[in-house]
Amino acid sequence: MKAIQHIGLSALSLSLISCAVGPNFKTPESTAGDRYTAQALPEKTASTDTVGGAAQTFQNGADIPAQWWTLFGSDKLKALVEQALKANPNIEAAQATLRVAHENALASASGLLPAVDGQLGASRQKVANVPGPGTSIYNVLNAGVNVTYNLDVFGGQRRVIESAKAQTEYQRFQLEASYLSLSSNVVTTAIREASLRAQIAATEKIVESSSKQLDVLKRQFELGGAAKTDVLTQQTQLAQLLATLPSLRKQLDQNRNLLAVLLGQLPSQTIDAQFELTDLTLPETLPLSLPSKLVQQRPDVRAQEALVHQASADVGIATANMLPQITLSGSYGQAAPNTGNLFTAGSNIWSLGAGLTQPIFRAGELTHRRRAAVASYEQSVAQYRATVNVAFQNVADTLTALSADAETLKAQRDAFQAAEASHAIAGKQYSAGSISYPTLLTAERNYQQAVIDLAQAQAARYADTAALFQALGGGWWNRSEDDNSNNATPSASNGSTTTAKAN
Repeated sequence: MKAIQHIGLSALSLSLISCAVGPNFKTPESTAGDRYTAQALPEKTASTDTVGGAAQTFQNGADIPAQWWTLFGSDKLKALVEQALKANPNIEAAQATLRVAHENALASASGLLPAVDGQLGASRQKVANVPGPGTSIYNVLNAGVNVTYNLDVFGGQRRVIESAKAQTEYQRFQLEASYLSLSSNVVTTAIREASLRAQIAATEKIVESSSKQLDVLKRQFELGGAAKTDVLTQQTQLAQLLATLPSLRKQLDQNRNLLAVLLGQLPSQTIDAQFELTDLTLPETLPLSLPSKLVQQRPDVRAQEALVHQASADVGIATANMLPQITLSGSYGQAAPNTGNLFTAGSNIWSLGAGLTQPIFRAGELTHRRRAAVASYEQSVAQYRATVNVAFQNVADTLTALSADAETLKAQRDAFQAAEASHAIAGKQYSAGSISYPTLLTAERNYQQAVIDLAQAQAARYADTAALFQALGGGWWNRSEDDNSNNATPSASNGSTTTAKAN
């Protein structure tokens, strides 16, 4: 028994001090630069006196709060996001997938330790042609312990563990990506609802105004003061306005259905919260992470980095499979013809063994598998670089959109004010008989379009702001331990902090 213990300890020590073949993982290099866009963006966006028209200032190097959606100042929105994070089945699936990877990683760690199995057996045998007196039938009882240990001289098992841990890390950041995507979708769906409600309300007001105008035209026609073509044209205009309402209401209903699914509900279940643009506050200060930190903050980039790590470890596994595999085994136990003698002196039995397996001829299988592992590693590195490029593109596109949409809203506000004033004047002039009906109709159409364009431009600023938080990674690294336990979100380390200029 002591001999088995000595051999096991010696083998374990040799395994721990031996090297692991294959490449050691290094995070792929990425050139972040000191800015997101080719041209410098203004430090502050344009502003205008309307809903969602506040100027937004970029804070270079500032951090993103974990619950970034609270910056929109809506308790209803905050409650919906929290409900979605707790009840959405896609989050539950991602959490379960992470647990699977974690348990598999723990299971793979057992390969560094000996496997010990207890054995208890009983048999009755008959032996032919037994010489001398006695019986040819006898019993054999045995009890013992078997120990098997695969000596990890070249680190193949350690690479297996490394690969399993990398897969766990990948699933960890896939979960973070699911959280980020879900929270962003809830926010943008609420913003879209607010925009649709604004467009519906504006269209209904215009329909009401057009209906009144049609009544006036009908009375004028009866009195001979208006042409039949004017009445028919107004009826056409009103019918066209009414035709836009079902489409807008359909979009609103479908948007509410989407919101219900995001919350983990069926579309038939009622959602009490409803959103108007006035329910939301546009964040005036926007944190802008340094480009050098983006690769550490984006869950998709971190997930792809974990895949590179896994592919690197797989190269080591394939390399170790080409080298000798050493196995040590031993057993110790008792054997006797009956239970009374099973544990008496002289009934003990033991054995020690060692084996070495060296692949000699596999028709090139192991060589090709290693080449395939190397190619897979190169593929994962290329995909990592592509993911990083897309991450920077997302931020650059959003920054450009924030600046451009602020200018667009300012222009739409000016257009709305002009159209509103023109519509009011045209109505008075037509009543006084100083302009023709086609002129009034043109003013009405311009006003209708200006109202809808203004609502869309207001919603775009809110949506772009949410997109910026999503593009920068969503602030998961600032989540507290309480948030982690409540949301079943595993912690993950953030990268080092550097100083640079972001724009």
